[in-house]
Amino acid sequence: MRTKVPRSGWLTRHYGCVGDNRAASDDGIGRAVIAGAPNAIVAIDRDQAVLTWNPAAERLFGWSAGELLGRRVPLVPEELTAEHNAVLERVRTGGQVSLRTKRFRRDGSLIDVRVDTSALRSEAGVLLGYVSVYHLTQDDETAHDRVARRAQLVRRLTDVVADINAERELPAVLDRIAASLAELTGADAGGFVLIEGDRVRLVASHRLPGSLRDSTADLRTSLVGKLLRTGRTVMLETGDQARLDELIWSQLPGLHTIALGVAAVGGRPYGALYALFAKRKAGHVELELLELLAGHAGIAVANAMAYQEAVRQRAHERAVFDASADGIAVLDGAGRVIQWNPAATELTGFHAAEVIGGPPPFQLPEPGDKLTLQLPSGAWLDVLCAEIVETGEIVVDFRDITRAKELEEAKDLFLATTSHELRTPITVVRGFAGTLDSRWDNMTDAERRAAVHTIAERARSLGQLMDHLLLGSRAGAGELTLRIEGFDLGELLRAATLGLPVLSDLHRVEVSIPEDLPSVSGDALATDIMLGQLLENAFKYSPDGGLIRVEAWAAGERVIVVVDDEGVGIDPASRERVFERFVQGDSGDRRRFGGVGLGLYIVRSLAQAQGAEVSAHPRPGGGTRMRLALRIADTPGALT
Repeated sequence: MRTKVPRSGWLTRHYGCVGDNRAASDDGIGRAVIAGAPNAIVAIDRDQAVLTWNPAAERLFGWSAGELLGRRVPLVPEELTAEHNAVLERVRTGGQVSLRTKRFRRDGSLIDVRVDTSALRSEAGVLLGYVSVYHLTQDDETAHDRVARRAQLVRRLTDVVADINAERELPAVLDRIAASLAELTGADAGGFVLIEGDRVRLVASHRLPGSLRDSTADLRTSLVGKLLRTGRTVMLETGDQARLDELIWSQLPGLHTIALGVAAVGGRPYGALYALFAKRKAGHVELELLELLAGHAGIAVANAMAYQEAVRQRAHERAVFDASADGIAVLDGAGRVIQWNPAATELTGFHAAEVIGGPPPFQLPEPGDKLTLQLPSGAWLDVLCAEIVETGEIVVDFRDITRAKELEEAKDLFLATTSHELRTPITVVRGFAGTLDSRWDNMTDAERRAAVHTIAERARSLGQLMDHLLLGSRAGAGELTLRIEGFDLGELLRAATLGLPVLSDLHRVEVSIPEDLPSVSGDALATDIMLGQLLENAFKYSPDGGLIRVEAWAAGERVIVVVDDEGVGIDPASRERVFERFVQGDSGDRRRFGGVGLGLYIVRSLAQAQGAEVSAHPRPGGGTRMRLALRIADTPGALT
């Protein structure tokens, strides 16, 4: 019989350190480490008698330390004895051996173990025995499976996160998160709730009835509120389904566990992920996956929101860009056009396809300056430039100022023309008045009468000019006041044309007005002014004489009046412009015919005010036809 060696003394005994306080301390630490080790530790001497048999060895093999200390342990099956001795021999000569083998348990059963064996030596290097560490190969497989599963989950999580981040629309992102939640955690269902003030709303779900979508609950009494109050990012809630149903819209038979994780956007809670378990258990791995997914969900949601905001901003910018009345072009750093809006095409006549990729079709000012230029088409543009410092691009804004330019020129001409029109009669009046004043007694009665007559004629011209200016001003301000009633247009036409044949030796006048011409609806005085202006223009713009013909007839619900002349005519491009203020119809020297360019503007304003229409047309054979259409008095829709 071998003497049993107490477990407590084998280290000090073989190291010869009894009585040394430090050695005793180390011995105590060593014994504590061995006793607390999760794996079975067995130390044997050179004769293979047990020196140490820790609690894990007792649990693994079934023998207690008291039964084996100082004795050979019957662990090795007979057919593996040679393998065991070979291992000890290899360890004795140096090195450590690890192998997978079989060992007996106390009940006679064989178990698969992995054993790591090394030599036990003194400080002098003398071989004292051997130390073997045992653990079940099943633990290796479990650990390996756990590591493999974890690696698989991490890879899947990476793929899921990539899929989620690939989505750009927020609803699609939330639906993908809900589906991924169940896929990663093994949950039976899942959902994403949005925090909206003091409420939460289910905005995405997986394996839950569609009727639950958009359901809301009070944030304070919900699981989200409970989680937020704890200050944690994840939470596991277990209990019976009846109690859990009060906290979430589950409708999942057998629900026993809910895992919940907060998704934050911009550092603030945005929503929460719910993983619902009815068939399997949830543990720390599921919580860890949920926490990771919640963190990535917050990032994905923030990205989707930023993308949607960018899309909205881009859409707003595009709408402004396309709808702008100003022409807008964007140039790259090399000065090539990369954007060209519809207004730019309308203002310049150049389509986007013609200019994109090349320089703009006009000169540009320096950034911050304004340049006014005229295109070959005759249009005037105000052009502004601004540089985008971050990209080096240039934004060009240009607007059509042709009308403003023409109006400015027309006003200048109006001032010059009005000054001339006023100066001529005033000079005559002043001259004749001065003559009468200084030479009254030396003049004959006939000379005095002729001078007074001339002064009266020029005063009448001045009054007519003032009337035109006043009417033009009122028409421009929309202040024309007319009295609309039925009147005899035939009588008005005959009175207006009665004295025309004697006004000029160069012109022939023809008037054709049927006796049964219907009455019209309008203002008789305003119509008389219109007719007078049209007749005056017919004489004025046919200085070389010719036929002036006035004709009227009924046509449907209108009475048509035309005034024809054989004069200079109106350029086709000016047939509408002649009705604008300060514009005259001839294309040559405006001073040739006089006037301030208000006559036809007043005619159209008076016509529109009484529901009539006036237009200019070429006369067959040369000259101009002015056409006036008035409503018949008793027709439906006539103004009253």
